[in-house]
Amino acid sequence: MATTTSTHRCPDIDNDVLSVEQAQILAETFRVLGDPTRVRIVHALSLSELCTSDLASVVSMSESAVSHQLRTLRQLHVVKSRRAGKLVFYSLNDDHVRSLFQQGLEHAFEDKDKLR
Repeated sequence: MATTTSTHRCPDIDNDVLSVEQAQILAETFRVLGDPTRVRIVHALSLSELCTSDLASVVSMSESAVSHQLRTLRQLHVVKSRRAGKLVFYSLNDDHVRSLFQQGLEHAFEDKDKLR
């Protein structure tokens, strides 16, 4: 029986691979966007800054349900809030979040057949 010797060498990337802690942080960011309700909220906020009641109307949910989702999104630094009198307005935290979301949309729908 002949033995096969591999000449393939693994690239030296050990120092470049994410640490477990870094991977956990990134996974949490993607996990928060793994919920269709939160995706709809993030999409709405990618279009405009909105208060809780307007956001609830746009995504057809109760204000309480939207507030719960916004709390999660705020904790993971996906959205930020701004108080104006008695109203609290929400928007995406920064351009990184907007870019990540936009690239996700483009990737998900790059094959137009996926829309059908």
